[in-house]
Amino acid sequence: MTAPALCSVHTHSVHCDGKATLEAMAEAAYRAGVKYFGASGHSHTPFPWDAVDSVLPADTSAYQAEVLRLREVYAGRMEVLLGIEQDSGSLQPVPDWAEYWIGSVHNLQDPATGTCGCIDWDPETFQKTCRDLAGGDAMALVEHYYKDVAATAAQKPTILGHADLIVKFNEGGRFFDENAPRYRAAALNALHAADPTQTLLEINTGAVFRGYRKAPYPAPFLLQEWRAMGGRVILTSDAHSTDAIIWGYAQSAELARAAGFRECSILTREGERTCPL
Repeated sequence: MTAPALCSVHTHSVHCDGKATLEAMAEAAYRAGVKYFGASGHSHTPFPWDAVDSVLPADTSAYQAEVLRLREVYAGRMEVLLGIEQDSGSLQPVPDWAEYWIGSVHNLQDPATGTCGCIDWDPETFQKTCRDLAGGDAMALVEHYYKDVAATAAQKPTILGHADLIVKFNEGGRFFDENAPRYRAAALNALHAADPTQTLLEINTGAVFRGYRKAPYPAPFLLQEWRAMGGRVILTSDAHSTDAIIWGYAQSAELARAAGFRECSILTREGERTCPL
């Protein structure tokens, strides 16, 4: 067990779009040697595709109660943190009960027309979103996405979630060129909106686990820039199932070291601490 694997705080359960109960996720984390487990259910959004058990309901009392129950179950053995993954499109603010929050962009909306779309569902939905919101211009959609990331980052989330999620279905440059100056400028502008003293950048293995990508988010050039900014990173798996709790952490640690990081952060109920990679 390496030190970074002690922490898993980007997780989902049947309270949103996860495949397992919170109890099963916590037990899997404990069995994997995790010492700091965080539940981060997706915040409620007004988007129609989020209406069917894929986000937390507007009333989160059952979710909160279950996390706090599990905190008691694992007291003295594993810390259980109560968090939320706050979608940029959520109408309600970050709840005051959240001990930490992950700021993420999954959906885009044209404020002028109200047209909205998801960039995180499947390749076909991504294409439709590109047509509906950007007239089929994928790079324009990219710029729209990163403007929303910048706005989210400016709110100083505890963790900036999968900062370049827009590449999820773009393996091999299927929709746009990730090396194009226009792409990199948009991504870097968004990163520069984050406060490296207040926000952690996650290295997220979720898309690799699901077979969409070969490398975790974010891209090396973003990690290198974050390192130059004095930022800190946290390893996450964006786990939606019990077998993904600390999946791919070795690959993430290697990516972090290649970008110049020698430590990563861990979230605890007492706050952030660091450990060697």
